[in-house]
Formats: sequence, C-alpha cells, structure tokens
Amino acid sequence: MSASHENRIRLGRRTVVTAGAAGLAVALTACGGGAKDSGGSDPAEPAGESGGEGAGAPLTATADIPEGGGVVFADQEVVVTQPKAGEFKAFSSKCTHQGCAVKGIADGVITCPCHNSTFDAATGEVTGGPATQPLPEKQIRVEGGSITLV
Repeated sequence: MSASHENRIRLGRRTVVTAGAAGLAVALTACGGGAKDSGGSDPAEPAGESGGEGAGAPLTATADIPEGGGVVFADQEVVVTQPKAGEFKAFSSKCTHQGCAVKGIADGVITCPCHNSTFDAATGEVTGGPATQPLPEKQIRVEGGSITLV
C-alpha cells in the first residue's frame, strides 16, 4: 500500500469519527435541550385556542383537564393538572433534570419522556428520578369554568 493511499484512508476514518462525534453531540443536545411537545394525556387544546400566549389570557376550560390527569400547554411551558375533582394545579412543564418537556399525566403522576422522571400531579414533588428538584408551581386563576395563567 502506498503512503498516499494510507493517508487517504486515515483521513477518511478521521472524517467519519468527526462526523459521528458531531452527530452524537446533536443527539445529546436534543435529549436535554427542552424539547417541546404538547402531548399531554389528553390533547384537549388544538393549536390557536389558548387565546394568546401572554398572562391573563384564558388557557383552557376546566372541563378539558381530566381528573387524575392533566394537559401540557407547550407554548406557555405549563402543565395543568386536576389531582381531584374541582382542584386544579399548574407547574412548569420543564423537567428539572435536563429541561425536557413533561408529557404524560395519568393517575396523579406527571412523567418526563426523556429519562422517565416522575412528579406528583398535586404538588410537583419528585416521585422518581433522575430529577431531584420539584416542578416549579405556576399561578393560575379558575373562574367560571375557565383556567387563566396569572
């Protein structure tokens, strides 16, 4: 094998390794980069129905939040839950582990799809790691069957 042929092979391998490392970095960034997905346990809010993204705009109707479950509002980065009939809570939808958007809310548990951290839907407290901090509470107002982010 000639020296120039060996150099081409090494250059080719370096290129592959460099490209692979760059791809891995992108994949790891995507994992912890706050992916947004409104895939709550009930997609009750079609796009454009929230009435705007600012505080004070109606977020949803109380009837759209299932008892024992909840809905993630990706644009507002909030998850609204109904731990028991008529009791509504709101928390940041960003997992405290690496900032991924929480997704599933069922049976009183909020789940992050990235690493399966779980949170209590009534308090936001961690019920299973790797997250170690609770979801920060968000202020909402419930009036006349409507939920508003304050």
